[in-house]
Amino acid sequence: MIRRIRNRLAQLSELLRRVEDLQLSVGRIELRSLEAANNSGGRLQEYEFRVSSQWGEDGIIQHLIRTVPIQNPFFVEFGVQDYKESNTRFLLQNNNWSGVVFEAEAQDVDSIRRQPLYYRHDLTAVCTFIERESVNQVFEQYGARGDIGLLSVDIDGNDYWVWEAIEAASPRIVVCEYENIFGCDRAVSIPYNRTFDRAKAHFSFLYGGASLPALEFLGKKKGYVLVGSNSAGNNAFFVRNDVRGGLPAVASRDVYRRAKYRNSRDREGNPTFLDYRDGLRLIADLPLVDVQTGEALRVGDLSGGE
Repeated sequence: MIRRIRNRLAQLSELLRRVEDLQLSVGRIELRSLEAANNSGGRLQEYEFRVSSQWGEDGIIQHLIRTVPIQNPFFVEFGVQDYKESNTRFLLQNNNWSGVVFEAEAQDVDSIRRQPLYYRHDLTAVCTFIERESVNQVFEQYGARGDIGLLSVDIDGNDYWVWEAIEAASPRIVVCEYENIFGCDRAVSIPYNRTFDRAKAHFSFLYGGASLPALEFLGKKKGYVLVGSNSAGNNAFFVRNDVRGGLPAVASRDVYRRAKYRNSRDREGNPTFLDYRDGLRLIADLPLVDVQTGEALRVGDLSGGE
C-alpha cells in the first residue's frame, strides 16, 4: 500500500510538472504573438496574458521589459504566498531573471524552496513580515539594492507606506496593487499600522491598501509615471521617469475601471459576493488618510464615483 501511494504521488508530481511546462509553452506562444503584432501604441490591457499571474500581469510585464531598457534583470516581490500565482514567476522561468521574494508565512516559504524552480533558477525566498521601519535593511541584506529591474508590491495593507519608505533600491518598473473599492476620486490609504493584517482589520476582507490616485501621487514623488492598469482593476504599473522612453504617462482617472471581481466575506470567512456599493457601506466607518493633505476621513466619505 505504501509503495502504491508513493507511486501515485510520483505520478501526480510528474503530471503537475507537465502541466507547468505546458503553461510556459502557451505563455511563450502568447508572447511571440504579441511581439509579431508589434502593437507599441496600445493600452497595457492589450498586452495581457496569464501564465502564473493572477490576471493578465504576465503579458503586461513582458511588454514593459521589452520597452524599458533593463540593466539589472533582478526583481523583488512581496506577498507571494507559495509562489504558484505571482507577478514574477514567469519572469523567473521564461526570462531567467534573478530575484528575491518575501512572504510572512513560513509554510509558504518552505513550499517555495521545495519546488523544482528553486534549484533551477536564481531565486531567494525569505520569510519575513514587510514593514516600512525595516524594509530597507531587508533589501540590503538580500542584495536588492540600487538599479534593479522590477518591484511588485502586494501586501494587502500597508502597500503605500512600504513603497514610500523604500530607498535601498530604485526599480525601473513598479507593479503595485491598489484597492479598487476606494474609487478614483481621492488619494487615500489606510493609516499606517505596523502590524496590519487585512483578515483581522475587518471580517469582510475589503479594507486595506490605497487608492489608485494615492499610488499615482506617490509615484510622482518618487520619480515614476503611471503607465496603466490591468483590466481586472487591481494592479497599477509605473515606470521610472529616466527610462520611460516613449511610454505615455496616463492619469489614474483615465485607467481606473470598476472591478468585476467580488471578494467579500462574512464573519465565518465564507464568500458573500457583495457588489461595490454594498461593500462600501459595510466598511463605511473604517479610517482612511488623504495622503496629499494628511486629512483623516472614513471610507463612507468617499463618493464611490468612477
